[in-house]
This record gives sequence, structure tokens and C-alpha cells, in this order.
Amino acid sequence: MRDIVIVGGGVIGLSTAYYAARRGLRVTLLERGPEDHDCCSLHNAGMIVPSHFVPLAAPGALSLALRWMWNPASPLYIKPRLDADLIRWGWNFMRSANPGHVARSAPLLRDLTLASRGLFEELAALPGADFGLVKKGLVMLCRTQHALDEEASTARHAVELGIPAEVLDARATAALDPGVTMSVAGSVYFPKDCHLAPARFLGELRHRLLAAGGRIEWNTEVTGWDISRDRVRNVRTRNGDFAGDDFVLCGGSWSPEISRDLGLQLPLQAGKGYSLTVAHPRQLPQICAIFTEARVAITPIGSALRFGGTMEIAGLNLDIHPVRIRGIVNAVPKYYPEFRPEDFQGIGPWCGLRPVSPDGMPYLGRTHRHPNLVVATGHAMMGLSLAPITGKLVSEILVGEPPSIPIDALAPERFG
Repeated sequence: MRDIVIVGGGVIGLSTAYYAARRGLRVTLLERGPEDHDCCSLHNAGMIVPSHFVPLAAPGALSLALRWMWNPASPLYIKPRLDADLIRWGWNFMRSANPGHVARSAPLLRDLTLASRGLFEELAALPGADFGLVKKGLVMLCRTQHALDEEASTARHAVELGIPAEVLDARATAALDPGVTMSVAGSVYFPKDCHLAPARFLGELRHRLLAAGGRIEWNTEVTGWDISRDRVRNVRTRNGDFAGDDFVLCGGSWSPEISRDLGLQLPLQAGKGYSLTVAHPRQLPQICAIFTEARVAITPIGSALRFGGTMEIAGLNLDIHPVRIRGIVNAVPKYYPEFRPEDFQGIGPWCGLRPVSPDGMPYLGRTHRHPNLVVATGHAMMGLSLAPITGKLVSEILVGEPPSIPIDALAPERFG
């Protein structure tokens, strides 16, 4: 039996460990935090989004970023700083934000998200599984006709790719989800999208992994690697060394730091996102939504309602900036006019760091530099959505099978 050591206990690491253990591999998962540790998927929007087939690096993204980056309250904020890694990341982002990149990436993102959706359904059907999977779709809510026209263009592209999408006016939007009052010009409805309770899903993965014979080592921070010729022999941690036949790096935003002495070039920036969960909301929509202009995501989780958003690129820190929270809170009444800013008083905000690659696509596959090292990180806002298919693809790689979805475009060393 082959020994697999997986570094990182977030949703990507747990999914990878679960699918590897299901293939009969002996799995040890190393997590730097304690058993009740936080991670960037724990309190996020919990969305499964085939609708998100356009990568983050797309035409128009650069001008939008430049317009927003000097405003700390904007949906996207890049903290100005002299940092070589950030400059390299920005250069690669600029090179990637072009129509050709979108044309190449969209079919792959479609295939990955739809396959992942199917795996979520399989997991939800397992005996005793309960992580609140709701398959009612997602609405992109647009306050202005201009935004609706732009989203309608995306909807046409989606339909061309085989992803169902419907453009709705204000009345049809209201009829779709009558549980919440909306102030919108219209929306685009993506019926294949889903949502779930992220914390319950991570708990389900842990349970299934342990039941399949996997091991989780908490409070085990990686300090280095032992290399013999071109192969990884051990990963060094504060709790001792862990040997394996294959190693998988699922370190999220910490991946470049963890892998520094492996000689890999993994351009990555931590994209901080925030969320607030209202336990007893004034109104409870039944369909998850995104406020298009404000870039805020809304998810009903049981009887609670979660509001999440922003992308703050400011390094590896979990500092919470009130101005970012105000941006989310102030956006809500503009779309849901029954809500008030005081509805959020006393609610502790959460934040998490999403690993963002320069081209908006994950790093996934074996490395050439170290043939027994697999990288699975850089999923940005799509980490939860793509977790099951990532785990399945890595498990296929580990047992020597060709990936069921071609992933050459996701090669970990594509930036050098």
C-alpha cells in the first residue's frame, strides 16, 4: 500500500485525502492548525457554481482592478506595497487577462464545475450524509439595466457552453424567490448552481476520511522538506518528519511559503474575503444570489442568511478592516430594501484567505521538478465548488491513471 502525505487540511486537502483513501491509499493529512481550526472555506458563501466559467483574469478585470484598488471600501482592494511577489503576480495577471485565455479556460471550468456538482450529489446521497445541499440555482441580481445587459451577455456565453441560464426581468425575478423583497432591474438565473452549509461539509469530509482509514495530524506545521535527487523523501514539521511515497501540497494561500525550499515557482496571492451571518433575518430567500454590481454573495443556510464578499489582496494576514465590512453591509438594503444596517449590529465578522493564481485557474498536477509531488491549490473563490473534483483528479494521478478531465492547462509550473 502506498503512503500519501497531504499538506493542508482545508476543503481541498480534505477532499484529496478522502478520495485518495477511497482508492485504497494510506493517507496522512497534516494540518498546521488545531482540530477546531478555521480555514478559508469554513464560513464562506457555500456556493457550487457552474455559472462561474469565466476566470478571474479576463478582459476588463485589469481596468476594474485599477479603478477600485485605491478605494479600501471597494469590492476589490489591492494594498499598494513594494513586494516582489505581488509585482510578479500582477505582471502575470496582466498577461493572462485576454480573450484567448477566457476562450481556453471557460470549457475547462465548465467541465470541472459540472463534474464537481455531480460528486457533491454523490456525497449527499451517502448514508447519513447531511451537509445541507440545496439544488435550487443561483440568481445574479442586477440593480441597473447596464449590469443586466452585461450579465445577459454572460448568459448567452453560458448557454453556448451548455450551461443553462435564463435572463429575467424584475417581475420574473421576484416570482422566482418571493420570500425576499428585491429592488432590481432584473437578474440572470443559473438553475444548475447549488449551495450548502460549508462547516457541515468539512465535517462530513473529516468523518468520511477517518472512516476510510485516513489519519489527520493537527497542530503540525511544515518547516521544510527532505529531497534525495529529485524526489521528496520527507516533509519536516514541528512534530517530526513524515515519510511517504507521494506528497500533495494543498496549502492554500500558504502554499508558496510552505514550498519555498522545493524550488517551485507558484505565483499566488492571498485574497481575503469577509462574511457576516444573520441568524434571524428579516426575510429569508430560498435561492442563493450575488449582488452583481456590489460583488456580494448571499446564501441561506438553514434558517440563517450569510452575506459574503470583497477581495482584499494585502498579504498573509487575517486582520479585519471595518471599512470592508461596511461595504458589504451598505450594499444589502440597495438590493434587499427590507433590510437595515442595524440588522448586522453585534454580528462578529469572519474572514478567510483565498489562494489566487495570476490567471485565475488552479494549480493542479504533478511537478516536473519533483515527480512524486502533486500540487492542488490556487482555486481562489472556487475552492469549495471545485473541491470534490480536485480530490478525485488527484486520486487518479496518485494511482497512475490519466485524469478523467484533461488538466494540462493547470500545470503547477506553468509560470516557470
